[in-house]
Amino acid sequence: MARRPLPRILSSGSAQLARSREIARTAADSATDVLHPLITLSRGLRKLAATARAKWAATPKERRGPTLFLVAACVLVVALVPYGPLLALVALMGAAAWQGRERPVVKTGPDDAEIARLKGLYEALVPYLSHPEDPEPLFAHGGDWAAVFGDHAFDEDGRITRLRISYPPYFTDGEPAARARIEQLLHAKSGRGREYLFDWDEEGNRLTMRVLSPLPTTIAAQRFVTVPGETVLGFTDADAVQRTVPVRASDGTEDAPAVVWRTGPRSTEPHLLAVGQPGSGTSSLLRSIALQALPHGDVLVIEGSGTGEYACLVGRDGVLAVECGLAGALASLEWAAHETERRLIAANRARQAGQPAPEDTRRPLWLLLDRPSVLGHLAAADGRPDPQDLLQVPLRHGRAASVTVVVAEQFDSVEGLGETVRTHTRARIVLGPAAPDQVAAVLGTAPHTTPVPDVPPGRGYARLGAGPVLRLQVPATPDPYDDATSEAHRRAVLELLPERRTATVAAVAAVETVPGSAPEPDLTTQLATHPETQLDTHLDTDTAPTVRKEPGTAAFPSPVPAEG
Repeated sequence: MARRPLPRILSSGSAQLARSREIARTAADSATDVLHPLITLSRGLRKLAATARAKWAATPKERRGPTLFLVAACVLVVALVPYGPLLALVALMGAAAWQGRERPVVKTGPDDAEIARLKGLYEALVPYLSHPEDPEPLFAHGGDWAAVFGDHAFDEDGRITRLRISYPPYFTDGEPAARARIEQLLHAKSGRGREYLFDWDEEGNRLTMRVLSPLPTTIAAQRFVTVPGETVLGFTDADAVQRTVPVRASDGTEDAPAVVWRTGPRSTEPHLLAVGQPGSGTSSLLRSIALQALPHGDVLVIEGSGTGEYACLVGRDGVLAVECGLAGALASLEWAAHETERRLIAANRARQAGQPAPEDTRRPLWLLLDRPSVLGHLAAADGRPDPQDLLQVPLRHGRAASVTVVVAEQFDSVEGLGETVRTHTRARIVLGPAAPDQVAAVLGTAPHTTPVPDVPPGRGYARLGAGPVLRLQVPATPDPYDDATSEAHRRAVLELLPERRTATVAAVAAVETVPGSAPEPDLTTQLATHPETQLDTHLDTDTAPTVRKEPGTAAFPSPVPAEG
């Protein structure tokens, strides 16, 4: 049976009704705009009348007569004064307009959705913060959440941004495992994807949770206002440190709170270990440290990954070498060990003679090692000693000899680090996404914040010795030769690089252009002939020259011959 079409009056009635409603709504809005002053005045007159009626009702009966006489006298005076009634009318209309104005609604408490969220969080905490033998429990199913939750704040989406929780005194807030359970629960119930700070007040039995704003990523490599011996590792929260440095960001100049690492003879954390995931920014951290160290010292770079991340430093003033191969790394680290011993001996002789230490022993020497575990695997396969074994002398005696060691490694190879490296690198940094147990394994303690799964490069945590765990954002220092580097960051890094040594370039060009030239001398002869090009060789495994080492002599000559 075919369906019969609806009559036209029924099919088009809904459209006409909707159109009529729209016309009526538009007319009402227009009338409201036109009559808005009258509406405001009428609302104000109504409020003034209500106020006068309330005051008259509150006036005692024995005082109503004098009050009425006083009001009548005032009305009479106003009526007799020239332009008095007009001025009184203007004053009345002004008072009515002021009382009838639209005032913003002030929120005095959470709305229904926020109350439901607080109730759910309260019920979730009951199994962890209650005890069956407690006669008056703070946390009980169906209890009063307002008695334990205070100072709560929400964002535009209704998620908690700040909350203070009062917990019972018998809760074991001194145990890290108990704290971790509460922090994990609050993190899950308050919204993932944000970084929360948990401040435990054991004395007052209170826990304050608040959401931290992301650290800025607009600060690139630049000259920081520091003294020799200070290195800016990155930037943190304003309330975490007491020192700020002026920086240039993409959005202007500002004073940013900096994490400053102090090295040298009086440093309590002379060496640094940085651990992170691939792409987390550990190489950028080492480049930032190298650029800050070159104006005041010498830098030796050992790159185990062999990806050319430090090619921009090759041949620069102050850069002793950039080694990517096993042979070059072993030779360079052996020289660094003997150089540390030479500095110690020279400084000791100067002290015994009552003289200051020689200038060459006080010039800082930086050993930057990126993924040394890779070279350790190559050395084990080739039957050679592990390069980390040659770090024992610089790590143990580097503070007195002004030698600083910085090691960067990835989480999957951190087990390959030697015991000496683990023991003497008391300044620690963790970059990139990491679980709380991974952060605690590197830093020695868990952070007071919840790590987020997605972070920009250079974001992580830092801890200097036994100090607190700080959030960290490393200044952007990418490889300027990388095609993915932006032009602004490329210029920022290239402006900080020292000039290239012309003597090295001229010597290499002369050897390559003169036909029938003598064969290349060994490394010891090169360093003795050209001391200004010391350690600037860039060796690799296949083409490394043989280093002759006599008993009792160093594989690399000292910059200044030892006395006697």
